[in-house]
Amino acid sequence: MKILLVLTSHDRLGDTGHKTGFWLEELAAPYYAFKDAGATLTLASPKGGQPPLDPKSDAPDAQTEQTRRFSRDEEAKAQLAATVPLDQVSAADYDAVFYPGGHGPLWDLAEDAHSIALIEAFIAAQKPVALVCHAPGVLRHVTASSGQPLVAGKRVTGFSNSEEEGVGLTKVVPFLVEDELIAKGGEYSKGEDWGSYVVQDGLLITGQNPGSSAETAQRLLKQLAQQ
Repeated sequence: MKILLVLTSHDRLGDTGHKTGFWLEELAAPYYAFKDAGATLTLASPKGGQPPLDPKSDAPDAQTEQTRRFSRDEEAKAQLAATVPLDQVSAADYDAVFYPGGHGPLWDLAEDAHSIALIEAFIAAQKPVALVCHAPGVLRHVTASSGQPLVAGKRVTGFSNSEEEGVGLTKVVPFLVEDELIAKGGEYSKGEDWGSYVVQDGLLITGQNPGSSAETAQRLLKQLAQQ
């Protein structure tokens, strides 16, 4: 079982002067869910190398058992520091792909031609695609074989407008995940803010927020077991 994890390379939070990147829990929880299930993992990003970590996700109040495990795991940190450039990755080499969130993906992965083509290739090959929190926003330009948006008519979730408002970034992000999924024809739903909420529609698995990371990963493993 080979799983690809795709991380952002974008580190600027709009024009605020603050840093962003990927959200640690959204990498750590899936990383160990997959690793503990015996999967072989590859980490990739648009630029390759060390992807930027959103500093808020490494703050004391954001720590979880899995983030602490990751911070002690020298092998995992070395793998993170050497992500494969996205243009060197082929869907044919993996059984599934998982996208952690953080605000970074809204700027780069959402517009990245390699990411868009990669997701389309996974779906075309009948391989599952899972995305959590802000990462469902990277589906905005992904199309199905029909030429329609991939999310059109599909049940999806992602970081909600109320959660974005809660972190005070509604006016900073390039687009709101909830609004974008709806605009592309997705049947968007959400759970309680910050609670675990995961939606699956066929091969497409989406989680709402950081607290949904572990459940989204488990849903992906369950789908792989049925493939």
